[in-house]
Amino acid sequence: MLNINDYHVSYGQSEILHGINIDVKPGEIVAVTGRNGMGKTTLMKSIMGIIPANEGAVTIGDINITNLPTFERVQEGVAYVPQGRMIFATMTVEENIETGLAGTNKKNIPNEIYEIFPVLLEMRHRRGGNLSGGQQQQLAIARALVSEPKVLLLDEPTEGIQPSIIKEIAQVLRRIRDERGLSILFSEQVLSFVMDAADRIMVIENGRIVHEDNRDDVDEETLIGYLSV
Repeated sequence: MLNINDYHVSYGQSEILHGINIDVKPGEIVAVTGRNGMGKTTLMKSIMGIIPANEGAVTIGDINITNLPTFERVQEGVAYVPQGRMIFATMTVEENIETGLAGTNKKNIPNEIYEIFPVLLEMRHRRGGNLSGGQQQQLAIARALVSEPKVLLLDEPTEGIQPSIIKEIAQVLRRIRDERGLSILFSEQVLSFVMDAADRIMVIENGRIVHEDNRDDVDEETLIGYLSV
């Protein structure tokens, strides 16, 4: 569903991603983990078209989106939950979710969104800035889902969220995958979340994928070694 092939991305003269290859199957959840500064956020932003690639290709199904502007990538089925969530603090929960409807043929928020995130139904008239970190993350995911994506990207989804909520977010991702058949790619440093949510785990180090395992085959000590400073 999502294929990233020989992908190179630079900031100015400095190459950050050096030939990344990732293939996310339909209905699969893949985690990209690694320490700070290894290229996770650059990868997510570039897939979304916020940072251009120097070489390589990104395809959704059979469609090459490498050179498309961000809004066209959304139309082709990519949704993005950025690091820090970037919700609209002064808008209500309902208004925040409605911004994700742009480009679809829907005018109203589907009921299933509130079934997945019942707390957002209770708080739909509250301003987004008054929600907790975990509630804001649910809001950001809900906003992404109403665009009817084929692929959901999340950058550091547990950042600023209390530990008791992290497990709930993992369960939400797996439920979304199961109910909607989405492919999900997320970047993350919190190993417990990675182990709870992902079907396959990849490690990025200095802009290269250096390790990959199916969830059931993972040696946690090996992953801890990569994540240790």
